[in-house]
Amino acid sequence: MKGITTLFAILLLSSVGHGAKWWQTMSLYQIYPRSFKDSDGDGVGDLNGVKSKLQHLVETNVEAFWLSPIYPSPMIDFGYDISNFTDIDSVYGSMADFEALVKAAHDHSLKIIMDFVPNHSSDQHEWFQKSLRGIEPYTDYYVWHKGKVLPDGRVTLPNNWVSVFGGPAWTWSDERQAYYLHQFAPEQPDLNFNNENVVSAMKDVMRFWLDKGVDGFRVDAVPHLCEHKDFPDEPLTGNPNPNDYGYTEKIYTKDQQRTYDTVQGWREVLDEYPGDRVMMIEAYANMTMTMKYYRYGANFPFNFGLITNTNSNSSSSDFTDVISEWMREKGDKTANWVAGNHDKSRLVSRYGPIRAQFVTMMILLLPGVSVTYNGDEIGMEDTWISWEDTKDPQGCNAGKDHYETASRDPERTPFQWDDTTSAGFSTNPKTWLPINKNYKTVNLAAEKAQSNSYYALYKAVSDLRKWPALKQGPLEYILSLEGMENFFALKRRGWRSGEKSVYAYFNFDDKERSPLDVSTEPLRVYYATTNAHSLIGKRVDKIQEEKIPASAAVIYVSE
Repeated sequence: MKGITTLFAILLLSSVGHGAKWWQTMSLYQIYPRSFKDSDGDGVGDLNGVKSKLQHLVETNVEAFWLSPIYPSPMIDFGYDISNFTDIDSVYGSMADFEALVKAAHDHSLKIIMDFVPNHSSDQHEWFQKSLRGIEPYTDYYVWHKGKVLPDGRVTLPNNWVSVFGGPAWTWSDERQAYYLHQFAPEQPDLNFNNENVVSAMKDVMRFWLDKGVDGFRVDAVPHLCEHKDFPDEPLTGNPNPNDYGYTEKIYTKDQQRTYDTVQGWREVLDEYPGDRVMMIEAYANMTMTMKYYRYGANFPFNFGLITNTNSNSSSSDFTDVISEWMREKGDKTANWVAGNHDKSRLVSRYGPIRAQFVTMMILLLPGVSVTYNGDEIGMEDTWISWEDTKDPQGCNAGKDHYETASRDPERTPFQWDDTTSAGFSTNPKTWLPINKNYKTVNLAAEKAQSNSYYALYKAVSDLRKWPALKQGPLEYILSLEGMENFFALKRRGWRSGEKSVYAYFNFDDKERSPLDVSTEPLRVYYATTNAHSLIGKRVDKIQEEKIPASAAVIYVSE
């Protein structure tokens, strides 16, 4: 073992152990309802479509799924502008359809999780319409400001705060004669969490859905929830464009202490109900602020490190840095691994087909919760969308010359079920976003029939999550070798005597490499990336004498 600079097992990272709660080792699946399955032929996905495909989740070893927003909405931001927090938008179906979906999910032993969007509502929400007119108790349900009075008497913006979608975070209302805050689109006014009536009302929204039987919430855009009550200007970053979100340092519009206190209040609501109801936090924040959610009642904040800190050019150490930092910082809390979602380019488009397989293996083999965005299990790719077909407000706001770099539509196109009309997503040839032209070959039905497909890999590796080594076993992994910095391995050790261990070797190099001697037990190749399939099933007595092919990943299990 001469030359090892970081020895295997130097980090023995704790597992969840025996008696883990259902959510601590779950395979979580995000469903973007508009694009999952259309049951009525209107070209838009719906709840009955989701219900019709629950068996796919079961076969894919999914244990829980969360739905992107399905509430009534003008669809300015495709459901994240909510006009009624306690109803279902007719495009997705009815409340009866939702209740039937909850029952069907539970009948399939699946947990169902709602997207909870507390930061803002639609400007069409009854609360905002009453707030506009100063009708109590809604007058201060939103964040209003009379504006800054200039020496010549003119009224201007309260401060320099910038919207996530670009431009000032304030819009003037002639009716109210004041500005209202919107950290996203002008049609998404921010709720005022300094108002206890708002705090109470949003807790009641949670209770409404918990009473319907949902198993928890994914909470949207949490860092933006509260703002500094004195509305000071934020420090400048040096970015010269005052309409760009990066114009200011977000020290007064993100990560406020009251935000964490509010999250703690939601935890108390969840704890009123039996069955370990889960709360998952969407927080694009620094590590300190992200980890803080664990302490304030979140089951976990989403770990976006693989999305934000790795790409197609990343080395093995870039990946191990993401893994080790989260495992170190979380302490004894539950880890989670997110590779993709409805806001980020798809795995295969970000990493390429082989590196994407690496990442899929990682999220499924690492301890804690794996998170899969619908379509990533079959290796769907971003779809090119014309300016005329663009729907995403971020893309539309960027204009025709820049929409392609801003739009999130490419990763939101319909799921590719088979090679029939509209990829089996809909009977309608016209879908809300175009189907990717590769659907004839990249679709679930075709991939189920192939032994070397992306889905075959996903299914095989997800099967391992049932093993004790992955449910309870600790993580041991090699970080680097002198002269072999583009190679790393991870090991999930069997929890008790006689339980099989799982080893995975990731060769990021463009030449074959020998694994480290991390095992003296006989091993068998369980699975491998497409370019190393010939190894599957091979028995190995001395792992150090094996060769991992260039740009390949191989999973071994103890005999």
